[in-house]
Amino acid sequence: MADTSSSFSSQGSQASQPVTVRGACPHDCPDTCALVTTVQDGVAVKLQGNPAHAHTGGVLCTKVSRYIERNNHADRLVQPLRRFGPKGAGQFEPVTWDVALDDIAARLKAIAARDPEAVLPYSYAGTMGLVQGESMDRRFFHKLGASLLDRTICATAGSEAMTYTLGGKVGMRVEHFAESKLIVIWGSNSIGSNLHFWRHAQAAKRAGARLVCIDPRKTETADKCDEHIALMPGTDAALAFALMHELIRNDWLDHDYLAQHTLGWDALRERALQWPPARAAAVCGVPEAQIVALARDYGTTKPAAIRLNYGMQRVRGGGNAARAIACLPALVGAWRHRSGGLLLSSSGSFPVDRAALQRPDLLAGRKPRTVNMSTIGDALLETVRPVEALVVYNSNPVAVAPESAKVVAGFAREDLFTVVLEQFPTDTADYADYLLPATTQLEHWDIHTSYGHTDVLLNRPAIAPRGEARSNAWVFRELARRMGFDEPCFADDDEALCRSAFAPGVIDFEQLQAQGFTTVALPEAPFAAGGFPTPSGKCEFFSARLAAQGMDGLPDHVPNYETAGSSAAFPLAMISPPARNFLNSTFVNVTSLRAIEGEPLLEIHADDAAARGIVDGAMVRVFNGRGTHRCRAEISRRARPGVVHGMGIWWRKLGFDGTNVNELTSQRLTDIGRGPTFYDCLVQVEKSA
Repeated sequence: MADTSSSFSSQGSQASQPVTVRGACPHDCPDTCALVTTVQDGVAVKLQGNPAHAHTGGVLCTKVSRYIERNNHADRLVQPLRRFGPKGAGQFEPVTWDVALDDIAARLKAIAARDPEAVLPYSYAGTMGLVQGESMDRRFFHKLGASLLDRTICATAGSEAMTYTLGGKVGMRVEHFAESKLIVIWGSNSIGSNLHFWRHAQAAKRAGARLVCIDPRKTETADKCDEHIALMPGTDAALAFALMHELIRNDWLDHDYLAQHTLGWDALRERALQWPPARAAAVCGVPEAQIVALARDYGTTKPAAIRLNYGMQRVRGGGNAARAIACLPALVGAWRHRSGGLLLSSSGSFPVDRAALQRPDLLAGRKPRTVNMSTIGDALLETVRPVEALVVYNSNPVAVAPESAKVVAGFAREDLFTVVLEQFPTDTADYADYLLPATTQLEHWDIHTSYGHTDVLLNRPAIAPRGEARSNAWVFRELARRMGFDEPCFADDDEALCRSAFAPGVIDFEQLQAQGFTTVALPEAPFAAGGFPTPSGKCEFFSARLAAQGMDGLPDHVPNYETAGSSAAFPLAMISPPARNFLNSTFVNVTSLRAIEGEPLLEIHADDAAARGIVDGAMVRVFNGRGTHRCRAEISRRARPGVVHGMGIWWRKLGFDGTNVNELTSQRLTDIGRGPTFYDCLVQVEKSA
C-alpha cells in the first residue's frame, strides 16, 4: 500500500491503488489522536490510529473508531436547506448555495445596518481545529461588529483557576505519569474520556504505583484504581483543604520549595488549618480515615501526580476547588520531579498565533457586547436589546446548553433569524431558517493542538466532501465576499489558514506535512525551579489579580447553590456525566454506538430506589423546579446514596418525551470563569408510566 499522506485531490491515476492520508481526531477530548485513513477509489475504507505518533500509539477509542460510519451516515446533510415549516419541526426544502448565501448575507447586512451587535455567533468544540473552529469565522464576525461570544460551556472555571494559580493551562507532560509512584485521578473517568492517559497510569501501576480515583461516581476508572473516594458533588475544595491540613500537621511539606517558589503560603496555611479531616469528611460524605490515608500517601510518596479533569469544576465553587487542588503539588515539592505535579490541561503550552488567525484588529476599535454561551436561554429571551440573528456552528446548544426549556423557547422565536452549519439534523438544526451542510474531518484541512499532550497535528482531507458539503471556513469566506468585505485576509484558503496558526519558525510546518505531527519543545520538569508563568513567577496561593476584582485572593470551599440536603422537595443531587459511547452530543446518532448505550438512563443507588419503590429498568420521572425528564432507571453500584447520574448527552429528539438531562440543569454560573454549573443540581425521582 502506498503511503502518500496526500489529499484526495492528488491521487489522480492512483485512484485504484489504496493510499493512506494522515489526519487528526477533531473531537473535544484531551487525547487529540493522530489518524491514518485508507482511501481506495475515492472512498474511505479504513481509519486507524497512527502508530508512529507516540501519544496515539495506533489506538483509538470506540467512538472515533466508528468515524467512517459517522461520515457515511444516511442522515448526513449534503445540500443547503431552507425552512418552510414551523421552527423546531425540522421541515426543509433544498436550495442552491447561491440562493442560501445571498439571502443570509442580505439579511445579516440589513440587521447589521441597524445594530451589528444584534447578530450573535454561537460555536464551541464540535471541532477542536484552529481553522474550522476559530479562524475565518472570527474574522467575519469581527469585521461585522457582531456580539462576542463568551465560550464558557465546558472549561473556563478550571482554566481560569489554573491561570490564577499556575499562570496558565500548563502542567506535567502526560507521558511522565508513567513514572509516578502515586497518581490521583481527580474528577476524571480516564478510561472513557482520556484513554491514552490511562495507558500511562497503567504502566505506572504495573511498576508499583498506587492509583486513587476521586469522583462521586464509581466509574470504570474507579473500578481499576486501588481506591475510590466517592465524595459528594461540589465538595472537592473541602477535601483538598483537609489534605493540606494533614500535610501541615505531619510536616509532610517541602519548606524550601514553599519559601522559594510560592506566594501566600502563610495565609493559605491558616485557612487549611481550619479544615481538619473530620470537618471535611462531614462535608464530603466520605470516611475521615480515607482522607487521612490519602494525605499520608500524598505527603510521603514521591513523585506524586494529580490528573485533574473538568467534571469537578462544573459547580458553583468549581474555580475555587480547582485552585485549591492546584496548590497541592507545591506543598510537597512535587514539581521538582518530571513525574510529579499536576495536569488539567496542556493547551497553554502551544504558542498559537490567534491574532493572525482571528484578526481582532478587524473590530477597528469597536467593543461589542459579550454574550455568555452558558446563559443562551436567557440571552435569546432578552427583549430590551434582543438577538435578531444567530449563526450556530460546531455546537448543538438546544441539546447541550443548560435549562433547555428556555433554550428551546429562545430558538423557537419566529423573529430570530437562525443559520446552522451542521453535518446532521441535530436538535438545533431543527430550528434553523437555513441549514448548511458542513464537511467532516475526513473532508477538510485543519490544524490541531491538544489539551492532553504537547504535539501539533495537521489534518489533510482524505476524501471529497459528500454532496455539496463545504468547510466552515469556506462558508464564512463566501459570506464575507457577499457582504463586501474586501480585506485580503478574507481570501485565505484553508491550507493558508493552517500555515498562519503559528508564527513563522515556531512550528516546523514541513515536518507537519511529512509526518502529520510535530512536538512543541518544552522542559521535562517545567516548574522544578519555580518559573511559573504568573505575574510573580511563583505558584500563587494568593492571587492579587483575583483580589483586584473584589474576590478572595485565596482559594476557599464555596458550597453548591443547590447543596445536598438543603431541599426537602428535591433531596437528590444529580450529575450528568457523559455516556461512555457519546462525546457531548456527538456520536449520539451513530447507530452502532447508540445501540450500545440503549436508552437515556438514570443511575440510582439501591437505597434511593427502594425508598421510592423503583425497580431496575423502570421508567422514572426526574424533576425539579426547572423541568421534567423521563428516562430508564438503572439500580447501579456506580451511584452513591443521595446522588443520581443522568447519563448524557442524548439528543432531545431521541429521548422519551423530547427532553434530555439539561431540562433540569440551571443557568447559574461558577465562582470563577463564568462557567456553567451542570453538576450543581438537585432533583427528585419518582416512578413513571
